[in-house]
Amino acid sequence: FQVKSENRKTIWNTEEVPEGSEFDDTWDPREQPEYQILFKQCVGTEDVFFGMSRKDPSTACCEDMVIKIKLPETKYSDITLDIQDKVLDLRTPKKKLLLHLPYHVDSKNGKACFLSEEETLEVTLRVSRKFDFINFF
Repeated sequence: FQVKSENRKTIWNTEEVPEGSEFDDTWDPREQPEYQILFKQCVGTEDVFFGMSRKDPSTACCEDMVIKIKLPETKYSDITLDIQDKVLDLRTPKKKLLLHLPYHVDSKNGKACFLSEEETLEVTLRVSRKFDFINFF
């Protein structure tokens, strides 16, 4: 059984390359900033007191992912942020963060806010998982 490839000079198929590997920069000397990944969910009284919905406190029932990144001595204008479906790539003159996200996100509809007093960038992304329509409706 022999598989024919489209181009015999290719080393691997595109399916074999891990998502986000085009951002990997092992030779970049910038240090990685401190960060936290938090999860948010919308709950009402029917969830908290009556348990009427299927929601529970696990991350599987959270709608949003919030990434807080500490960027001391950084100006808002120096931040470059690129978000893909499963990868967050942040670069400043002194720091670099390549973060493979635990869930797929809606990369087109996120929001970022730089809190200058705390020197923190807060990125909020909507989690997009298969079968969320079962958990949330």
